[in-house]
Amino acid sequence: MHQPLEICHLGRRPYDEVHDLQQRCLQARIDESIGDTLLLVEHDPIVTLGRGTEEHAVDSVSMPTRTIERGGEATYHGPGQLVAYPIMRLEEGKHDLHEYMRKLEQVVINLLDTYGVQGRREEGKTGVWIGDKKIASIGVAVRRWVTWHGVALNVSTDLEAFRNFKPCGLDSSVMTRLQDHTDADIDLAKVADDFVTRFTGQFGYLRVVELRS
Repeated sequence: MHQPLEICHLGRRPYDEVHDLQQRCLQARIDESIGDTLLLVEHDPIVTLGRGTEEHAVDSVSMPTRTIERGGEATYHGPGQLVAYPIMRLEEGKHDLHEYMRKLEQVVINLLDTYGVQGRREEGKTGVWIGDKKIASIGVAVRRWVTWHGVALNVSTDLEAFRNFKPCGLDSSVMTRLQDHTDADIDLAKVADDFVTRFTGQFGYLRVVELRS
């Protein structure tokens, strides 16, 4: 794409703060007062509930929960997890959310390859897997063909945080993290930079503008 992608490295932030920021960026992108934007963040512990979450699914969860606009079921966000929120307009002729999510999966698969880890898709499910374990969850929303919400990649996440509910409707034991599959030094900031490289390549951005908090 000829337009630049603005990348905002937010560091660690509370979920509600970034959810509000997403909504402001979404409206600004719809109004065309900003261009495509990628928010990268690490959240304080929280469980978010997508539109597919069953009633009582998180009754045993002691941490904060939020019901939000994305598709999918409940999932955890917290320290050691890279969360990416693309606020981008899907081009005319590419108004296909399934294709968009497959591209997000490919971004993660390509990133894992950087660390010598083979990621894959699971037929009939959304996200990225390593063998029989799930490493990345994807849940998106769209308004006037501008996307928001996005990808959660477990890098060094405490997997015990998934134990008291069924993440994405699955048994909690299915969740994994990058640090358990590579001998490479794992640094969340570096993984974020690698994500940017893979994201811009997958979606064809020729220029980026990076902002760090």
